[in-house]
This record gives sequence, structure tokens and C-alpha cells, in this order.
Amino acid sequence: MLVTAEEMLKKAKAGKYAVGQFNINNLEWTKAILATAQELQSPVILGVSEGAGKYMTGYKTVVGMVNGMMEELNITVPVALHLDHGSYEGCLKCVEAGFSSIMFDGSHYPIDENVAKTKELVKIVAEHNMSLEAEVGSIGGEEDGVIGMGECADPKECKMVADLGINFLAAGIGNIHGKYPANWKGLSFETLDAIQKLTGEMPLVLHGGTGIPADMIKKAIDLGVSKINVNTECQLSFAAATRKYIEEGKDQQGKGYDPRKLLAPGFEAIKATVKEKMELFGSVNKA
Repeated sequence: MLVTAEEMLKKAKAGKYAVGQFNINNLEWTKAILATAQELQSPVILGVSEGAGKYMTGYKTVVGMVNGMMEELNITVPVALHLDHGSYEGCLKCVEAGFSSIMFDGSHYPIDENVAKTKELVKIVAEHNMSLEAEVGSIGGEEDGVIGMGECADPKECKMVADLGINFLAAGIGNIHGKYPANWKGLSFETLDAIQKLTGEMPLVLHGGTGIPADMIKKAIDLGVSKINVNTECQLSFAAATRKYIEEGKDQQGKGYDPRKLLAPGFEAIKATVKEKMELFGSVNKA
């Protein structure tokens, strides 16, 4: 059964580790992430961007697939199904579809409008026993058409949004989505520390976890980050393994063209990436 992300992130914050949000794109992704979480006895958050939700034909399909798979695979670790970078309308659709958690990304609105819309969603999620993530200061790079420069959030604005009754907060600290450019300046720990001091017990979220060096990840966890989002890294692993299979001509050997065989190396590559991240984040055996 799906759970909200609130409890698992409170435990992570108290225990100085982070829970990974791994974005799903289809059946292979979902199965690989759930199976790895169960094997490692780690709590997990399945992230769904609006674009991926659309690709999978809609949020009800996603909920049906995840719930069915958890039952068939006998998944007993805590699993949250979470909308990633949701618009206000997208959030309402996921509430209706049966997600257990949503993120409202109001970072591109003026702070007053972000606050007003977040307040409305706080009431809605409380009625549906869901958790809510909000964002202050846009995360750099592109996430399904939402483009941000990688700003550092204003700690006072973070405090204002944290006090609205949300469950966890994503704050821009120089992080970006996708591959990090060679001239990236790194995470602003000064900003993170200032946000943490003002928001207290609130679990903080680090988006754009792909490509951030391990020492920076560990320092971010020490400074209050309890949820780290990973998407691009799994995509790169899947693509590399699939490319290798094709380039070695394995799809032309016997029934190598069978999608179950063709997609198997990519599936295993996603599992390996998820395992590596869960070990780095410290969530293994924390279910």
C-alpha cells in the first residue's frame, strides 16, 4: 500500500540519511526501482513528472501500475508515489488519481502567488492524507519544459513557505537538472545552512541529484537534506546498456529482438544505479 512521504522523511532527517526519489518512465523503471528498494530494505519515493505521466497515458494508469506491481512483487518497504514539479492543475489531477504525495512547483510565480496556491493545496492534501512538497528558488536546467537558471533561494522566503503547513521543502542551492556543465560552481552550502537554521525540523529536498559529487551529497545530508531526486542518471545508465546490447548485435542473435531480452540490460543498469544511490544516501535497511 502506498504511504505518504512525510513519515519516511522525518525519520531520515532525524537519522541523518536521505531517501531517494527515483523518477519512473514506464514498467521497466518502476519494476527496477521497487525491486531494488525491497532487496535493500530501503524506503523509496517514485517520482512522476507531468511529461512522464502523460507519456504513460495519465495518472490513473500510473497509480494502477504501481499498486498492482507492489502487490504482485510483494513489496513491503514504504513506497510513496509523488508528482514531481507539478503545476496547480497537475496536483489536483494526482489527488483525484490516488497519488500519495505531490510537489507543487510555484517557483516561477511571484512569492505571494506561490504562497496563495500552496496554502490552497495544504488544505486539499490534509483532506486526502497526502504529503506536499513546495519549491522556492527555481532549480536550474530543464524539467519537462520548466527551465530554471539554478538560483539560490532566499532563506526568508523558504521560512515563509515552510510555515504554510507543507511537509518538505525544495530550495534552490545552485543545483540543476540534467548533466552538470564543466563550469558549474557547486552547491551553495552557505544558503543551505541558512535555510536549515530558519526552517528547523522541516526535511529539505535536493533536486538534480545526478552528477553531484558524493562528498557534496554527504555534506548536504548533514545540513538537513532528507530527500534527493535522481532521474537523468538512471536514463543514462539505461541508454548505455541498451546501446551496448544493440551494438554487440545481440538483438540479431536468436530471439534477441524480444523486448524482454532487449530491455533486460537496461533494466539491470537502472537497478545498479538505484542501488549505488541508496547506499550513498544511507537509506539501506531503513525501511
